[in-house]
Amino acid sequence: MTERPAVRALVLGTMPMFLLGGCMVGPDFSPPKEPDVTAYSQAPIEPPSPGDDEVTQRFVVGAKPTDKWWTLFKSSALDQVLARAVAHNRTLAAAEATLTRAREAVAQAGGALYPQVSFNGNAQREKFNFSNQGGNGPVTYFNLFSLGPQVSFALDPFGGNRRHVEQQEALADVENYQYRAAYLTVTGQAATQIVNAAADRDQIRAVRDIIADDERNLQLVRTESGAGALTRIDVQTATSQLEADRALLPPLQQDLAVSEDALSVLVGEGPGRWRPPELVLNDLALPAELPVTLPSAVVHQRPDILSSEASLHAASAAIGVATAQHYPNLTLSASMQQESLTTAHLFSPMSNVWQVASGLTAPIFEGGALEAQRRGAVDAFDSALATYEQTVLQSFGQIADILHSLQHDAELLQGERRTMAAAGEALRLMRTTFSYGNVTLLQVLDAERQYAQARLGVVKARAQRYRDTIQLFVAMGGGEPAAISAAR
Repeated sequence: MTERPAVRALVLGTMPMFLLGGCMVGPDFSPPKEPDVTAYSQAPIEPPSPGDDEVTQRFVVGAKPTDKWWTLFKSSALDQVLARAVAHNRTLAAAEATLTRAREAVAQAGGALYPQVSFNGNAQREKFNFSNQGGNGPVTYFNLFSLGPQVSFALDPFGGNRRHVEQQEALADVENYQYRAAYLTVTGQAATQIVNAAADRDQIRAVRDIIADDERNLQLVRTESGAGALTRIDVQTATSQLEADRALLPPLQQDLAVSEDALSVLVGEGPGRWRPPELVLNDLALPAELPVTLPSAVVHQRPDILSSEASLHAASAAIGVATAQHYPNLTLSASMQQESLTTAHLFSPMSNVWQVASGLTAPIFEGGALEAQRRGAVDAFDSALATYEQTVLQSFGQIADILHSLQHDAELLQGERRTMAAAGEALRLMRTTFSYGNVTLLQVLDAERQYAQARLGVVKARAQRYRDTIQLFVAMGGGEPAAISAAR
């Protein structure tokens, strides 16, 4: 009956160490302050009206992109492609598995905060010599059986284990935001490839219309040449124009094939097993209102900035882990065994054996290794802080570039529209004048070439507005995987 006072003395003696369990050495992490920036550019940016029936876009400052921003393009086919990409993209699958592994690492590290319980069983054969001098004393052989649980608990008085858990949680946050970044990248790339393919189809259609005009011109020239009104040189000139325009088609068809193949890979299928929808730009509605999150808020929205902040948090916790190595650590352990020379008496009261112990370890001399480890952790934190600040600056620069691009895209489309209108009118006049014999065929063909270039320029300018609009949604950190939202 003496074990109770012994246990009581042990508990009371170690109570101060339990109370120290709330102490955590090292810095407590505080997120960096929001940047004192109110705009992405010194001069106001606003896309002008591109004219005609084109959509006039405007920036909605302070608004946040919707999670499924691609639905603003009003295309069910686009929605289906993006849903397929989110469900089957292999890069996303790899990022999700990495995130799951990081969360398991948190659970693994957290296990050190709880008592460790094990159950031990042992059977052994021993020899014991009763003679102190190793002479002729009696020798006894016997079996020893033991069975019972063992409990150990690291008190972690200075928070080294808790800082390690904090570090693992921050690293899991890094993977969380990396997954979000991959999600944004995949959805943005898929939407961009849809636009690229649509623009290629529009350009192919325009080139085929141009080729059809060339073929009609060539037939007309041949007729006129047979009547003596035109020469063979005119026939050859018209033929040359036709072949030159035909040469425009293969590169566009190649671009279309590349876009379709890239889209197949993004949705997790081989190009031979899946064919994307054959959309053109008119099948997609260009969003008129573009959300522009303020710089002070975008740092809490973009996954690359959040990932960098989480890395900074992990580096801060690592300082605590390294600092805790300088202090003592106390471990409590207890075991209760059933020991007997025969298995028949294992569970008898006389076979009870218990043990309560505490162990203290404290560094005395480590050759400067622990201090060097702590200084290295501080240096890693400084590096992570600089990386975070650079990430914020780069994100602001990227957003500013996209905002300027959208402004200039509208100006370009406006100019290309005017150019096509002027070239179309010039071509009409040239053809009319040519019918009266007042201009040469070469002048008519030159007018056709200028009109063809202007028409292709309009398609390219329209497509660029779609692409830069997609990039703005991505740059603002729009969209969050449903799986991540549910896990929070």
